[in-house]
Amino acid sequence: MQRWRVLAGAWWGSLWMCGLIVPPYLISQAVRALRAEDRAGLVWWSLALVGVAGALALVGLARHRTMTLVRTDAALRTAQVVVRRVTRLGGVVRRKLSTGELTYLQNGDTARIAHALTSTGPGVGAVIAYVVTAVLLVRISVLLAVVVLLGVPVLAVATGPVMRRLHAVEAGYRQSQGELSSRAGDIVAGLRVLSGIGGKPAFAERFEAKSREVLRDGYRVATWLSWVHALTWGLPALFLAVVTWIVARMAVTGAISIEEMLAVYLYVTTLIVPVSFFMEGADAIPRALVSAGRVIGILKLQPDDSGDDTPELDVKSGALTVVVSANATLAREAVDRLPGVVADNDDYLFAGPLREAVSVGDHDDAELEEAIWAAAAADVVEALPDGLDSHLESKGRNVSGGQRQRLRLVRALLSEPDLLVLVEPTSALDAVTEAAVARRVKQARLGRTTVVVSSSPLWIGQADQTVHLEEAR
Repeated sequence: MQRWRVLAGAWWGSLWMCGLIVPPYLISQAVRALRAEDRAGLVWWSLALVGVAGALALVGLARHRTMTLVRTDAALRTAQVVVRRVTRLGGVVRRKLSTGELTYLQNGDTARIAHALTSTGPGVGAVIAYVVTAVLLVRISVLLAVVVLLGVPVLAVATGPVMRRLHAVEAGYRQSQGELSSRAGDIVAGLRVLSGIGGKPAFAERFEAKSREVLRDGYRVATWLSWVHALTWGLPALFLAVVTWIVARMAVTGAISIEEMLAVYLYVTTLIVPVSFFMEGADAIPRALVSAGRVIGILKLQPDDSGDDTPELDVKSGALTVVVSANATLAREAVDRLPGVVADNDDYLFAGPLREAVSVGDHDDAELEEAIWAAAAADVVEALPDGLDSHLESKGRNVSGGQRQRLRLVRALLSEPDLLVLVEPTSALDAVTEAAVARRVKQARLGRTTVVVSSSPLWIGQADQTVHLEEAR
């Protein structure tokens, strides 16, 4: 999706990397002029060096800016496709993935995918700079060129086993993190129940034990990561020392001049930059491929991918279908398989201005008022001190249960999905308000498909289609 931007990053990266090779040449020429007592030449070479340094700064700025745009775009785009898919899947996601796994996917995997794309710019530039440096070294000494050309792959191979081990321990750490996050979410969600049955100490002990396990895994990751960093920066320095020793001996024997010795030293010093990018890419790209595989796994999930005996619902397009069942769990599992937006009374209400809490996009006041009217929530807004600008606390704690229910309905209506599934949307309302909501929701969703799970005769009376679930039929 970012072909031209990636190409621009590769262009700026190549220009910057190759530009790093120019200062060593200019410095060697300045030294030559200095040894020849050519003051004019020394001044001109020095001025050229200043000019190139300024140009490199500007090119580096353009490279970094372009690759930051690539990385940010990739991260947000990945998050968007995952959120869209999760929204459409509904209950399938809850059966297949834990909260911790989804959290890490959005925070960890998305960042890794985006970071790997950053390699496209400097990575291409590193290859070109490596080739150009090799050509320049061949002109000075074939021996030095061979040492450099063979030395860099050796560095990459040397870090390979350590990186593979790092990736292995990171996979275990990620799984432990996901399990711990899921356990924390379960404890918070069931805190009231745990308090009632006296189970808090037992769950706290298990959580602490799992936390210690995650901590140990984290230390293992840090240990191997420190080795990777040590090799990434230490081996190039050692390689530079070897090359320096070779060129110094060649200069002593007269095989190369002092200026050539200085140029080779600076070329190899500069070569550490692309070598570091090589090693970084060798670390980042395999991680990103694993992360991308997890994202694709979610995108491949299907709404009916449940593998159980849950009944499949056939609903009429553009109609209001009411699902009636004495088994609330069975009804919820059935509607979870529909590829639409599922809204129920467990959905989270976020803290902030009421306007933002119920609006999932950019909606004007007219659209907000229409959704509020359909949910019979005008009195809820009017009862708050600042109307739509009033502050709604987390989980809607500063409003009643019936008011929370209607605010969730406002948010669901404003999402305007092609298929909207409402699970017991009026269970906390009185009969008069429930009748108004049923009638208005049908009017507001006219022409679009709506499914309501409810045994209320007020909803059944508005239904275009009624589905009764008995056991698995």
